[in-house]
Amino acid sequence: MERRIIIVTAVHPPAALHLADAYKSISEQELPEGWDWRWVVQEDGLSHEVVTHLPEDDRISFRQGRAGGAGMARTIALARADGEYVKVLDADDMLAPGALARDVAALSADPTIGWTTSRVLDLLPDGSTVGFGQDPEEGPIERGAVLDHWKAHDFRAQVHPATLCVRRELLLALGGWMALPASEDTGLLLALSAVSRGWFSVETGLYYRKWPGQVTSQAAHTDPAERDARMAVVESRARSLTASGWRYPAGS
Repeated sequence: MERRIIIVTAVHPPAALHLADAYKSISEQELPEGWDWRWVVQEDGLSHEVVTHLPEDDRISFRQGRAGGAGMARTIALARADGEYVKVLDADDMLAPGALARDVAALSADPTIGWTTSRVLDLLPDGSTVGFGQDPEEGPIERGAVLDHWKAHDFRAQVHPATLCVRRELLLALGGWMALPASEDTGLLLALSAVSRGWFSVETGLYYRKWPGQVTSQAAHTDPAERDARMAVVESRARSLTASGWRYPAGS
């Protein structure tokens, strides 16, 4: 029986021109025997501009919906995520070679690991790359460690939420991505860390494109009042989950 890893991508028209690069990075992935991928693309809105950038491939599922932000688009895309693991990939980013195989290996090897992350390289407009320099060591990330680091380092986690791969059942149990105008992926990362152990791969898993049109480069993203509100609700959710005593898997 074929097993699947589902790549979920939210996209809006300004980022659609990068979908070809995203697809190339997916199609070049090599997976363990018996595994395959599906790419679930959800447009955040109802334009006619996105679908033309997607190639013909039976492994791609494309839908549109009313605009509500990347978190809502990804979460509604879970209705089509018919695989064991769900990998996030932003429309303007690219997977590094071997990324999916490493995610599958880490999650398949240890049932107490609920999610994985990996090293990220920023991809600059001139084609050069820049690393983070403060990556943790290869291996498990214990419950609560991400929140502790995030709080102590000016709301910056030691691992990047854009590299997440999550067990589908755990992702659904947490309600998908947070309903926030930004930082919805950080909110998910902290929630995952509150209830489950994770894994970090020191191998580069993602090329994070830096370009003028990306959402995180817009002025609204750094508005102090909104940022404070986002960070407050992200932290409160993680702490509430910790206090509830709920763990994944049960009894861990």
